[in-house]
Amino acid sequence: MPSASPMPAYDPARTYDWNYEHAPDPASVPLVDVPGQWSFCGLPAASPLGMPAGPLLNGRWVLYYASLGFDVLTYKTVRSVERACYPLPNLLPVKTGSLSGGELEVPVADAMLGSWAVSFGMPSKSPEVWRTDIEATRRKLAKSKILSVSVVGTVQPSWTLDDLADDYARCARWAVVAGADAVETNFSCPNVSTCDGQLYQETHAAAVVAERVCDAVGSVPFIIKIGHLTDRRQADALLDAVGPFVSGIAMTNSVAATIRAADGSFYFDGEKRGICGAATRPASLSQTRLFAEAIAERDLAIDVIGVGGAATAEHVREYLAAGASHVQIATAAMVDPRVALQIRQELAAGHETRASVVRFSHR
Repeated sequence: MPSASPMPAYDPARTYDWNYEHAPDPASVPLVDVPGQWSFCGLPAASPLGMPAGPLLNGRWVLYYASLGFDVLTYKTVRSVERACYPLPNLLPVKTGSLSGGELEVPVADAMLGSWAVSFGMPSKSPEVWRTDIEATRRKLAKSKILSVSVVGTVQPSWTLDDLADDYARCARWAVVAGADAVETNFSCPNVSTCDGQLYQETHAAAVVAERVCDAVGSVPFIIKIGHLTDRRQADALLDAVGPFVSGIAMTNSVAATIRAADGSFYFDGEKRGICGAATRPASLSQTRLFAEAIAERDLAIDVIGVGGAATAEHVREYLAAGASHVQIATAAMVDPRVALQIRQELAAGHETRASVVRFSHR
């Protein structure tokens, strides 16, 4: 792709609320068709390219990235109550190689090198705001685009698991009524210490919530977003718990570590933060293969959605070969909003089709 002037992007130096209010307008750029037949949890899709919830703060951000070649767009995680964002820094560049999950700490970097620590804390506008915004966004979004909405329950003092499950289901139902084509429940956020951020590790709780959400959304595709997981037994247990209720499982939220400053102190009061970007790709690819194998052995109709460090057409091919039906890109797109345009050109030039990609097969 010829060089071009930089396009508007999320500004890590400014607050979440500033970026929310200063979303770019949709771009007027030609989109290259991606050959092949693609789908997202049973819905027809124009390509295997999507975006997870992180960069899509509101409908204007959704429309912006839709105009830049993303076909499945996940509205940033919303709640049944308003929740403020953590203070700056929310995106902190780090210097690290590939992460496996056993790292205790990573050092901060002076510039973005492909990976950063993420510290938002799952903020949310009030339901009145986000429900209205989702409804307006779905009306403006091209019919060929898929709008998924990420939701999370908000734990309150004295709540039981049933209360939390009802809260997840309430948000999911509101999202569907507002026009969501699919709903994603966030079962993983390493930046919060309450159970809403670790649900994928609690199989009984995950099953209770998944069943309640499934009942709430009916026939609308339902995806769960999970964190880093490497043990096949844990994957088996999670699939046995949620398999009857979900349409897809999205990997991998992030790989958590503490962030060391240049003077030896630690950011975020020494608490772990999720690392996203290039450093997570090998771990997420491995996790994609793990779940694809486990799903195939059970003959379940569950899509695996590859998430973590993808930035090129070759990375997309790697995820498809690992068993993903769809690939979501966040960090690379926040740094360079043109990334999907480049990937579409390369996939089209290579005459990529679903059949031509060597994908995982249990048989």
